[in-house]
Amino acid sequence: MEAQVESAIEIAGNPASDQTLKAQAFDFLDRLRSEPTGWRACLTLFTRLPRASEVVRHVSLEVINTAIQSKILDLQSLIYVRDELRLYAAQIYGRTDGDGEVDSGFIQNKLTQTFTYLFVSLYASGWESFFDDFLALTSCGGTSARDNLAGVVLYLRIVGSIHDEIADVLLTRSPEVQNRNNELKDLIRERDVQKNTVCWQEILSYWRGRNDVVSELCLKAIARWVGWIDISLVANEAMLTPLFELVGRTQQSDTRSADARIQITAIDTLTEIVSKKMKPADKVQMIYYLNLQDVVRQLIGAPMLQDAKSTSGYDTDLAEAVAKLVNSTAYDIVRTLDDDTIDDQSRSQANELLKAFVPFVLRFFSDDYDEVCSSVITSLTDLLAYFRKEVKEKTALQPDHATMISPILGAILAKMKYDETMSWGEEDEQTDEAEFQELRRRLHVMQQTMAGISETMYLDVMTDVVNNTFLRVRRISSGIAVDWRDVEMALHEIFLFGEVAVKKGGLYSKNQPNSPAAERLVGMLTNMIDSGIASFSHPAVQLQYMEICVRYYTYFEVHPHFIPQVLESFVRFVHHDHVRVKTRSWYLFHRFIKQLRGYLGNVAETVLGAIGDLLVIKAEVPKERSDDNDMSSEDNDQPSDATFNSQLYLFEAVGCVSSTSSVPVDKQVQYAQSVFVPLFAEMERNLQPAKNGEERSILQIHHIIVALGTLAQGYSEWTPGRSSAANAPAAEVSEQFQRCSEAILVALESLRSSFNIRTAARSALSRFIGVLGARILPQLPQWTDGLLAQSSSNDEIGMFLRLLDQVIFGFKTEIYGFLDSLLSPLLQRVFAGLGQPTSGTDDEIQLTELRREYLSFLLVILNNDLGSVLVSSANQNTFDLIISTIEHFAKNGNDLQTAKFALGVLTKMSLAYGGPDIVKLPGAEPLPPSSPTANGAAVASNNTSLPGFSRFMIERFTPVSWTFPATLTFNPKDAQARQVLGEAATLQRTIFAKTGEDFVRYLREVWFPSLRLSEDRVVEFLQALESRDPRGFKTFFLEFIQRIAGSS
Repeated sequence: MEAQVESAIEIAGNPASDQTLKAQAFDFLDRLRSEPTGWRACLTLFTRLPRASEVVRHVSLEVINTAIQSKILDLQSLIYVRDELRLYAAQIYGRTDGDGEVDSGFIQNKLTQTFTYLFVSLYASGWESFFDDFLALTSCGGTSARDNLAGVVLYLRIVGSIHDEIADVLLTRSPEVQNRNNELKDLIRERDVQKNTVCWQEILSYWRGRNDVVSELCLKAIARWVGWIDISLVANEAMLTPLFELVGRTQQSDTRSADARIQITAIDTLTEIVSKKMKPADKVQMIYYLNLQDVVRQLIGAPMLQDAKSTSGYDTDLAEAVAKLVNSTAYDIVRTLDDDTIDDQSRSQANELLKAFVPFVLRFFSDDYDEVCSSVITSLTDLLAYFRKEVKEKTALQPDHATMISPILGAILAKMKYDETMSWGEEDEQTDEAEFQELRRRLHVMQQTMAGISETMYLDVMTDVVNNTFLRVRRISSGIAVDWRDVEMALHEIFLFGEVAVKKGGLYSKNQPNSPAAERLVGMLTNMIDSGIASFSHPAVQLQYMEICVRYYTYFEVHPHFIPQVLESFVRFVHHDHVRVKTRSWYLFHRFIKQLRGYLGNVAETVLGAIGDLLVIKAEVPKERSDDNDMSSEDNDQPSDATFNSQLYLFEAVGCVSSTSSVPVDKQVQYAQSVFVPLFAEMERNLQPAKNGEERSILQIHHIIVALGTLAQGYSEWTPGRSSAANAPAAEVSEQFQRCSEAILVALESLRSSFNIRTAARSALSRFIGVLGARILPQLPQWTDGLLAQSSSNDEIGMFLRLLDQVIFGFKTEIYGFLDSLLSPLLQRVFAGLGQPTSGTDDEIQLTELRREYLSFLLVILNNDLGSVLVSSANQNTFDLIISTIEHFAKNGNDLQTAKFALGVLTKMSLAYGGPDIVKLPGAEPLPPSSPTANGAAVASNNTSLPGFSRFMIERFTPVSWTFPATLTFNPKDAQARQVLGEAATLQRTIFAKTGEDFVRYLREVWFPSLRLSEDRVVEFLQALESRDPRGFKTFFLEFIQRIAGSS
């Protein structure tokens, strides 16, 4: 058996093996793992002398581990494995006649895992001498020193592995496993923890200075275990003396890396000791006992941190380790101060420690390296939170705490600045840039806390920093040098300052600053503009300047005389050489103009002349990127689609600036034409190649259509149906965009098979509604034909229906005639989409969305008093199909949201076509009368009775209300199912209100007999129908259905 297993492992692990043989070998090994006795051969293979190959021994241990973990082995088998491996360990790791016989690190790791699994299975009962057996391996015969290197290393590996298995708090475990682990830790504390800690002391004492690898393993074991054993076993002179010696080890130039590693491990161990959970008062005493103040001071003064600071020799790993020690200590000091139950002496001692450690925290917080700085942010954040709590409770900080605030804010501001080693906007700096911005977000939270502690101090410091920077910028012309990092930081602080200044309802109230902070911000903005900072050459400064102008646009509403100056700067920036500044400035330029369009004046001609060259559209077909393409050129910094999407902001900005109230109508027309004409010519030039399938021409026309729609959006903020008609664009402007719409329809008719063209046209149509008004209605059939091609997906059909909802709402008094002629062809296309088979999750999602958009479309028609269009002579043949689809959706138990929606549509139809209420029900509200359309057609409302519809409601809608609860998927406890039943209850109440006794008679004579309901239940239902208000009847119906379902 052993030979067969060994051969299978060798074949499976040999890359040159025949694939068929390898597959058979893997299959054999898989079966071996699940066989009750497969582990025996593997145990023999592992312990055999001469040794098998490394891969055979490793896989053998893996099979044994699997057997132990899966509990294939009974107690007798576990004892057998224990004895064999214990004997093996004594033979290999207990000998002192050479190092050559011990296993490789690869095998030792796996063997350690095996011993750990045996520990978990047998330590409670079966291997009580576990630690004694391995402790015996740490000493050579005849001595008490822990001088057997192989045995010590194996013991320390096992100790570390046991912690990871039973005490690592980062791992999520089941309650059963966690309870088992807790019991094992209790047993260790009871039986062996003291002898283990004594052994660690002896190992450190013996191997310190002899072998740093052993010392490091021992320190890591202490760091792991200290969190769940008695602190006195570790925090004692015998343990701390060698630990502090390693913490303070002086690094020698020839052994620097080894010394640094053991020193860092020692500091990490000290950090874990400090982090040990205990009562706050006890923690203060331990910090004093460890003399951490002097320890940290000596570490900070070490040559690798003090003398080498700001040089290439600076030891960032050591700095980060000490920073974590400081962070943990400061965190516990703050936690102690925040504890209301501590005694006065402990609080006084904690305050003394705080005064000592805050400078240490700020030392590492101000470190040039972000990873070092980030290590103390937790404790500093907690300290500021404590200070804010103190201010709220006592109205002011105590004096010794108040002196700490200013240095902390200064350190935060210093970290807000770009590091001198960082560049801005370079491709190879993107990771560093992202990390720095994340750090800035954390620093911003701290700044906000500072403002909550002392807003006056915060305002004073920020105002001084920002205004002093602007003063230096003013003096650049006099030869004063200003670092772009200082300027960018000042602007960044202005950008953030608004969260303090504007938090009370805006920057201004009645044209006056809304608060002292708002007043400071207004002053800083004025100084910013007056300083001429917009001419500063660095792109980061220019970008931040634009962001500020857009964010605080209300400032310019009160100071409109600054707008031309700022607008001139924006026009310059939109032509920037740096692609990041240029494309971002297009968006910011658009936002600035759109927000201040009422204050711009007649500057359209100037703006158009300045940015006209940027309105040229050049579509680029996306290139397939190869894996080895380094994409290093600047042209590749931004994908072509992203660049075009940014360019669209310029078109909307042109529309905004060209349509302000100060621009005469004839000029608005002229400016629109200046953009249209070249785009029309470009569209015409590309139309024939696009018909021939030329990809770039299709994309070019797509871009032009989208750009024209975006221009229209800029020209008009008017929303039909929601805005006053006085805000509608002038007729002359609408005429120009009607020409534009006609041009797009020509392209759409020619290229309707292109998904991209249909998408662009649909986007343009949604934007033309506001600028064309009712002029769009005669074109609707053409738009429908073009946008609903045979190749249109359900997703496209659904989006078009959503767009028609917008049109109907906006023009409900004018659209009746157009909708009447359009409806049947449109619904036929919708029905075709609803009937398409699905072939995957995406299709299912699109079909579900189309169902809901279809129902929403019908509901919009009914809600806008256009219900008569569904039953007009042109659409009568479609009406029954409409009803059938709604009924089908209402009965679908697999899509509860759609079922609820469908029942709501049936209720709305009942209200629209069922005539006036003939039964006055409790809680019923009168509906508004019908409203006429522009052509005088009667519109269905609650007062309009459709002949025969009363009987139709009773016979067709009643079964729908009861069919859904009868489906196999119905679950009355499901929240969505309960909502569906609520809609069904509303539908029945509506039918009863419209038909009265006819409905009661149908229920008694036809429907309830088909359900085999008893007379008592029939009477109960009818009484509830007549007497309950809407909410009460919904509750009754749900309970009624549950009772019926329970008795069936």
